[in-house]
Amino acid sequence: MNKREVFYDEIMNIKNKHYQEAALKLVDALPDYFFHEAAASTGKYHPKYAQGDGGLLRHTKAAVRFAVELLGDPLIGDKYTAREKDLMLIALIMHDGFKRGVKEEKYTRIDHPLISANYIMEQRDDLGLVEEDALFLKNVISSHMGIWNKDYDGNEVLPVPKTKWENFVHMCDYLASRKCIQFSFDQNNNIIEE
Repeated sequence: MNKREVFYDEIMNIKNKHYQEAALKLVDALPDYFFHEAAASTGKYHPKYAQGDGGLLRHTKAAVRFAVELLGDPLIGDKYTAREKDLMLIALIMHDGFKRGVKEEKYTRIDHPLISANYIMEQRDDLGLVEEDALFLKNVISSHMGIWNKDYDGNEVLPVPKTKWENFVHMCDYLASRKCIQFSFDQNNNIIEE
């Protein structure tokens, strides 16, 4: 499987070529299980398209699509710079990238946003990202879970969104998790335009 081809449409929404290249490198780093994993093991918190083989991939594509659509509305999109838009798209591509850890673990890790965020921080030089961009990605990815930020013992593991960028990334992930909002996908896990 060519991971870059799987995310071709999403990466083409990133306008800056430098950021596109960083996104391509990040997609290359996604573990193989990401492309076959369901968005959630029970299906309790995600729509049907996010269930079964490839569900996590489809959930991710839906979250990116929400961002593209919202940012395309001048009343929303004009509140963000071109840089911020590109980085939020990268964040949405990577927000659940290590959902079951770097190496596939049995269950979803509550700290999976931190794994993605820390990976980006550690690899920022290889990705060609300045520290400011890597920190931006770290913050919006780390807080994407919103209020669902506690472990099974009730300990707060993840930050909640505080900035407009963190809230935007959380909102796109949240919308992609709503059962009442459906997308149709083709056999290659691309969104079908109807």
